[in-house]
Amino acid sequence: MTETGKTLVETRKATIASPEKPFDFEVGATLEHVELAYETYGELNAAGDNAVYVCHALTGSAHAAFYNSPEDKVAGWWDGLIGPGKALDPDRYFIVCANLLGSCYGSTGPSSVNPKTGRPYGMDFPAVTTRDMAKSQRRLLEKLGVKRLRLVIGGSLGGMLTWQWLVDYPEFVEAAMPIAGTVQGSPWMIGLNEVARQAIFNDPAWQGGNYEGKGPEAGLALARMIAMITYRSDRQFWQRFARDRVHPEPEQELAFDNWFQVESYLHYQGQKLVRRFDARTYVYLTEAMDLHDVARGYGSLNDALARIQSDVLVVGIDSDMLYFPHELQDTVQRLRHLGRKVDYAEIHSIYGHDAFLIEYEQLNRLVRDFLERRR
Repeated sequence: MTETGKTLVETRKATIASPEKPFDFEVGATLEHVELAYETYGELNAAGDNAVYVCHALTGSAHAAFYNSPEDKVAGWWDGLIGPGKALDPDRYFIVCANLLGSCYGSTGPSSVNPKTGRPYGMDFPAVTTRDMAKSQRRLLEKLGVKRLRLVIGGSLGGMLTWQWLVDYPEFVEAAMPIAGTVQGSPWMIGLNEVARQAIFNDPAWQGGNYEGKGPEAGLALARMIAMITYRSDRQFWQRFARDRVHPEPEQELAFDNWFQVESYLHYQGQKLVRRFDARTYVYLTEAMDLHDVARGYGSLNDALARIQSDVLVVGIDSDMLYFPHELQDTVQRLRHLGRKVDYAEIHSIYGHDAFLIEYEQLNRLVRDFLERRR
């Protein structure tokens, strides 16, 4: 439980599927019990139209923000953007963030217990798509009384999900900011995700995904190490690590176990994720990224994009090596040819893809200006 100074902010759970109203997945499977873990910041107005929906990235959670923090604070993953006086101010907006369907931070996913068996779903859990995620979040917002979204915003997988919101629920969304996320999973991203998944699959502890307990820790750590390279940039690695060693003494220069600092950093990041994440979830969510294609079910990409009715600000990152700026700019041009309201902005940073979690001065300015311009 976290404290904002006025109200308590806690991660809660909402049941969005029941035997009376089951949840149908895009792949055709059905579950009769689905929960989403979520947090809210601020108050919903009487009209139910001051809501902002925040979409988290691959290993994120519902805990997007923590402000007016006490000593034992648990930082939110977007603290720099959400809070009093920031672009997403809970004194003005009702901000909602839910843990993704298929994730492991409280929402129903492969690591959840199957009520029919009393054991984790494991790989029996249905394949999840970004369309399923948006559908589950739509059900949550209905339960919360939200009539219309002032803004949908997210980065990376959250940016991909923002596009899905725009296409699937055009009349429900007033404006959107997809950040460093594309309308379709690219072959470049799919290739990187597959290499990371193979690191997990080749760990003997994977056991076909039917493990109990900690599971394939070495494989998940290696998957994270691979991903971390794509989240940053060569310039940032040179600036932070150069060719520095963990033990810089001259006599250690050629010692086999004298790691470069960049190696030590990657191993640390791998072990850090192992302590907080589930390998099956990593597999499911990266496959959801690969399957992501807003055109599916609508005939063509242009047909899908033509459904969009919202004002859109597409945000790229100039040093992003995972979702390249030219991919986002191509989508902007498509939308302009279709006569849609769209602008493009770019974050300038050495931090690569992760800049959407770091460059808060630029982000606050972009989000604030976009919202103020619409007012």
